[in-house]
Amino acid sequence: MSVFNPRPHAFLALLRGHQVPLVTGVLMLANGLVFAAMLWSGAGFWHSPNTVQLAWGANFAPATADGEWWRLASAMFLHFGAVHLTMNMFALWDGGKLVERMYGPWRFLTIYGLAGLSGNLLSLVMQGNQAVSGGASGAIFGIYGALICYVWLARRLMAPAEFRWLFWGASAFSALTIVMGFLVPGIDNAAHIGGFVSGLCWGAILVPQALYSRGQAMHHRWSRQRLFCMSGLLWAIAIAMLLTHLPPPKYKWHDELALQKQLQAFMQTDQQASREWAQLLALGQAGTLTFDAWATMIDAQVSQPYQESLEVLARLPADPALPSYPMLARAKSLAQEKRNASKAAARQLRQIPFPVGKPAASATQD
Repeated sequence: MSVFNPRPHAFLALLRGHQVPLVTGVLMLANGLVFAAMLWSGAGFWHSPNTVQLAWGANFAPATADGEWWRLASAMFLHFGAVHLTMNMFALWDGGKLVERMYGPWRFLTIYGLAGLSGNLLSLVMQGNQAVSGGASGAIFGIYGALICYVWLARRLMAPAEFRWLFWGASAFSALTIVMGFLVPGIDNAAHIGGFVSGLCWGAILVPQALYSRGQAMHHRWSRQRLFCMSGLLWAIAIAMLLTHLPPPKYKWHDELALQKQLQAFMQTDQQASREWAQLLALGQAGTLTFDAWATMIDAQVSQPYQESLEVLARLPADPALPSYPMLARAKSLAQEKRNASKAAARQLRQIPFPVGKPAASATQD
């Protein structure tokens, strides 16, 4: 696809066009496919809980700052429900069909990706340990930032009506959405602002040569090199400041995952040991075992699994900040209680000198 050639009244043709350019269409399809895959795996249609979002790669300080930096990118394709997805895809379609034609597919994809990453990085700094975030809105705000930048630089090549429609329309949409983000809880406004500013910067850095081929396209005191350097320097300084002000994670995500995994394993062990106990109780009451054999089987099939679980649980990180820490404390207490109870039962059985099913009087008559 060739880069759009700005000239008077050509911008209205862009507004009338309804065909979705290639990269915009691919991005919309990718977001839709990820949402469908999440639904297939059990996510909610209207709302997906944080646990599902985290499993699919949402942005969250304890996870992202614990080495999973890929979440800054994966979070761009996650949405918390059908309404969230629909609103973002409409905005992507509305702005993408313009900006991709203005900048060309590769420049457009660069702006989209860097705006999304920058927005998620600012969200990581601002939200910290307080929120799980995801969505394409940071990248989409970058598209609108680039649109505003392009239209401003091309204003002398545009008809006045075109400039007013595009510049003030995009500006009003961006401003109102950001203001709404401050008023409505649950909106990641940091990602919006970070993406928008990044889009402004990269819109200036990647602005096509066509805007500079005619002298009236820019004010005489600006040059392409100066704009390029200033925008790039501003973006680099902003990113450097964010990277040096990352909030310390409240806990380590890998510790939480290890804790959840072992707690699930303990629940399975507890269920299995409970079944073994019920079977051994029925077998012993049937009179087919000596008390010593009964006690030995209790030790091997009930006490020992709980003992092994206690040893595993004791090696897990005992960090009170971990969300699953209260469950760890309860699991330890339960494992210790059932181990001690089963050991006490086996010990009492070994103190009985006659076989199961025979009364004590019969045993003394032999």
